Parts: sequence; C-alpha cells; structure tokens
Amino acid sequence: MRARSPALLCAALLLALTGGPAVADADEPPPSPPAASAAPPSDVLGFLRDISGQRTVTGQHNKEPNSWPSQYTAQVHAITGVYPGLWGGDFLFRADDVAHRQTMIDQAKTEWANGSLVSLTWHVCPPTRGSSCDWDSGTGIMDDLSDAQWDELVTEGTPLNQAWKSRLDEAVPHLQQLEDAGVPVLWRPLHEMNDPWAWWGGRRGADGSSRLYRITHDYLENTKGLSNLLWVWNVKDLDAQGIPDFYPGDSYVDVVSIDMWNQDFPSGAYYDVLRSLAGDKPMALAEVGRIPSPAQLASQPEWTYFMGWSEQLTDPAYNSPDAIRNTYGDGRSLNQGELG
Repeated sequence: MRARSPALLCAALLLALTGGPAVADADEPPPSPPAASAAPPSDVLGFLRDISGQRTVTGQHNKEPNSWPSQYTAQVHAITGVYPGLWGGDFLFRADDVAHRQTMIDQAKTEWANGSLVSLTWHVCPPTRGSSCDWDSGTGIMDDLSDAQWDELVTEGTPLNQAWKSRLDEAVPHLQQLEDAGVPVLWRPLHEMNDPWAWWGGRRGADGSSRLYRITHDYLENTKGLSNLLWVWNVKDLDAQGIPDFYPGDSYVDVVSIDMWNQDFPSGAYYDVLRSLAGDKPMALAEVGRIPSPAQLASQPEWTYFMGWSEQLTDPAYNSPDAIRNTYGDGRSLNQGELG
C-alpha cells in the first residue's frame, strides 16, 4: 500500500471542496498525522468536568470504511490546518468493516498518542443475526425485534441474552488492547436509544432500552473487567420531555450526550433536560451534522465536546469551510495537542 504525503492529501481534499477533481481513494489511506506536542489528559472525565462551562473539545467521527479510519479527520485538517481534539471511530457491522476493526483500533491508539481524545460507537448487529449484517430492516441494524424477543434479550441466562453477551465479546479484545495501551475510551453503546430506528432503541420503561444498556455496562465492566470505558449515555433530539424515560441511572453514566439531527443545535428545552439529568456529569454533543458556531457554544457553555458526523462535514447543506474554520479557530475550542 503506497503512502501519500499529507500535503498531497490536503490539496486533493481542498480541490474536492471547491469543485475540483477528488483523487484520494478509500483503499489508499494517508499516513497518520505527526505526533502532536501535547498528550491528552489521562483523567479524561476529570478534564471534561474541569472545562465544562469554559471550553469545548472539537471532534470528528470517521464512519466507514474501517480500512481508512482517519479520512474525515484528515478532511478537517485540510480545511482548518489543525486536527480535531476528539477522534471518533466505529466498530460497524458490514463484513469488510468487521474485518478491519483492528485498523480502526490502531488508529485510536495513534490519535490518543497524537493528543486527541478517543470516542467509540458501535452500529451493532442484533443478537438474532451473525457478527456482520447490513443496514435496512430485514437485513440487520434496522430490524424490529418482537416484544417476546426483547423480553428474552433482557432476561438473564436466556439464549438471546447469551447471544448478546457473545456479540459484546467480539469487541472485548479490542477494548482490552486500548486499556493495555493506556487509552481511555468515551464509549457510546446503543446510541440514540430513544429513537426506534435501530433494533435497540425506542423502548421505554425499566425493561426497555435502558435495561439493555445496563446489561451491557455490567457485562463489560463487571464480568469482563474493562476499566478504561467512560460510559456515554446518548439520546437523539426527538422529544425533550420524554428523554428521562430512557435514563439508566447515575451509576451507569459518566457523560450525558445528545445527537442533533432534527435541529442544528439544541433548543433550551433539550439543554435544560440534559443538564437536569447530568447534575455534575459532563455533557456532550455526540453527533452533529452542522458544526456548532462559536456563538452557539458560548450560549450553552456546558457542552464539553462535539463530534461532527462523517460525510456531513463537507456537505454544503450542513457546513461551509469558513464556518468550520471559525469554530476550530475560536478561542474556546480545544483541538488536537491542546488538551494536555
């Protein structure tokens, strides 16, 4: 695999942004960025608490392919000249991405060493399917589990409950690698759990989506002994007043977060509900299509980080290069190498 220089990659991406030909190929990822001058803080949770109300870490997700888990982070650099302060990866679900999970984990180690926080998501196949699947209902992620299947899933020791724990076992060696390498992970499982678009979401009450989250937490932390996971509980901007119905309890949450897709930025109602649930826990904008402006972040200062979503970064319906540069260059923003 031939390595490309960062300068060539940046030039190609800037051409793409301005309507010129794009020459970067997904099968030829660029080399990792050079090491930054400052390592990120080892006490990530303490760091987020300290900056709450004052600073916001910039972030970018890198959704597929896992064979090139830095492509959107590289696009941020092409636009702004800096790398995000948070790198987001995804275990994903299609066979090729499953096969390249180690590449994604290696990139997580590199990003941490370079001075960025690490966030991991998992668009995970349901326990009724194999370890790889597809997206749509009837093929994987958007499947509907029946009520009987759900009851079995959240009942200890049943076949579907065991199948779910076996699914989690697929991620354990990778997460353990990160722990062994000293990398804390902002771990966001079963994301957008108040939205029924995914098989795990939209089930209210004590035995609903929040119960599966608690089962996941207890299995990875207590049974498997992982101690490097910071548990990021996540909802979507659907119904502000209904969000508490999905909260799993204070002992299961380190960071309270929301994904903004129906609104560009949270209304006061969403902000207030999440602040009430969070207490002294950090809050985050775990997915945004539109990169928040400096004025927006100043108006709701307790968002400790945001994570821009992959392909929306350069979609003119969401972002412009100037707007992205304004946020990344703002004095309250923290980029890669500025966290230590």
